[in-house]
Amino acid sequence: MNTHPIIETKQLTKTYGGTSRVDHVNLKVQKGEIFGFLGPNGAGKTTTLKMLLGLVQPTKGTVKLFGQELRNHRLEILNRTGSLIESPSYYGHLTGLENLRVMQRLRSLPAKNIDKVLQIVRLENHRHKPAGQYSLGMKQRLGLAMALLAFPSLLILDEPTNGLDPAGIGEIRELIKSLPAQYDMTIVVSSHLLSEIEQTATSVGIISEGQLLFQGTMAALQTQNQAKIHFQINDPSAAVKVLAAQGYRPIMQERRLVFGPMQDSEVSRINEILVSGQIEVSRIVESRKSLEDIFLGLTGKERSL
Repeated sequence: MNTHPIIETKQLTKTYGGTSRVDHVNLKVQKGEIFGFLGPNGAGKTTTLKMLLGLVQPTKGTVKLFGQELRNHRLEILNRTGSLIESPSYYGHLTGLENLRVMQRLRSLPAKNIDKVLQIVRLENHRHKPAGQYSLGMKQRLGLAMALLAFPSLLILDEPTNGLDPAGIGEIRELIKSLPAQYDMTIVVSSHLLSEIEQTATSVGIISEGQLLFQGTMAALQTQNQAKIHFQINDPSAAVKVLAAQGYRPIMQERRLVFGPMQDSEVSRINEILVSGQIEVSRIVESRKSLEDIFLGLTGKERSL
């Protein structure tokens, strides 16, 4: 049984002027995954995706797609790959339909695919409008339609929701989620929008300053999202002493005691110990890290995406 990853890079590196934009990245994306490639602007996401497509030559390292080295099987690999990198490319004086016809004829694809992708990206009512008159969001949809035209095995999307309004973002999100099951696609989608990756991806890679800091399933990432229990109390010092006698070692933060994840029964027991020790408990709160908190914890940077 052939179980090779759809994408596999080894020590993938790109250096510009002595500075590594992508630094020894080892990626693995399995068949049928929606792989979210997450990082702030300038982290190396687009450069990495361009190397996967042969648009940028690596300084060092190898790229394999479908188990074949890109440098030796580029045409064969790209025939099975669709992509939308940075801004969509189109002829502004041609209509959306005519732009897709150009692509369809260049790639010798079935004409019926055009109607199908126009419907998928909801441009069927604007097919006869010149692409140069499209809104930014419509241009993004046209680029996505071009990427989907061959119904590829691998779809690589770089910030695909750029320029879309909230409703459009939701539509593209649902579309991306449906593609693996409907068309047997594997998808790589990059974004700096944490909520989009969280709601769309089945696995994730986090990159910062060219280095891959985390790679795994969303479930594995969420294991770093362990709950903490906060007890708001009137006398933290006294509370620590009372709990220490019972073997508890909470962290004290201002007027709160912070514990790691625990069962409800354990929370009740601690509350009972505090109350019995004449400690007033005004609030008990469970908190979890957001995906952004996890990201900042991995990168060690207090900066927003």
